Amino acid sequence: MLYLYLEAPFAAFRNFTAGSFRPTADFITYSAAYGLLLNIAGIEMRHESPILPMTLIKTELPRFNLALGALSFPRNHTILQQLHNYPVGSTGKEKAYLAKGTKYNIQPVNRAFLSDIKAYLCLNKNEELENLVLSGLTGRSPRTYGIPFLGDNNFLISKLKPVTVLEPVYWYVKITSELEEGLPNGITRLTTKINREDMSQTKSELFAPSKKCSTTIPDNAWVEVGY
Repeated sequence: MLYLYLEAPFAAFRNFTAGSFRPTADFITYSAAYGLLLNIAGIEMRHESPILPMTLIKTELPRFNLALGALSFPRNHTILQQLHNYPVGSTGKEKAYLAKGTKYNIQPVNRAFLSDIKAYLCLNKNEELENLVLSGLTGRSPRTYGIPFLGDNNFLISKLKPVTVLEPVYWYVKITSELEEGLPNGITRLTTKINREDMSQTKSELFAPSKKCSTTIPDNAWVEVGY
């Protein structure tokens, strides 16, 4: 088992949305944490298709159990920005040459983001990946590109380090239909698996932080992730 402490000033964990408001999940998602860990381990997730416009995710990637804990809850903010994109369909293509290869559609949007992220990422049931992550944290993985970030490439990580002792935290647990005490506070939808080619295959579930802080990871906080 591997415990990692994560700290970052800003982050954004977006679902697939369009329009003038781009939301974020209230906490780091399991799919984002999975991508971050494979990045550190030096495992390439991307599989580029010559016939599809999006970057696909490879199959037969590592599987493991992941638990997420919050030392404190991030604050949610919004900011007005210019969004540069490629529009759906043929709208605006007559102006594409003016952008000289860059994204030629510009529109104002409100984008949500989080601040003050302090979390634990806990891995279990894949010792090989745990060792690769530890090697990556010390600069000994085969990583050849990129800087780890959280959602947007200007939201960089302040700290990501292994720890042996956990502080008391709120563990995110899956919401089930067998609740006996009513719905808990802080319910949020977190993605566990992303499919860029077929949106219907993207998986997300409802989670909520535990009512009390604990150093013990509850059984229902463990989520299997992988492709």
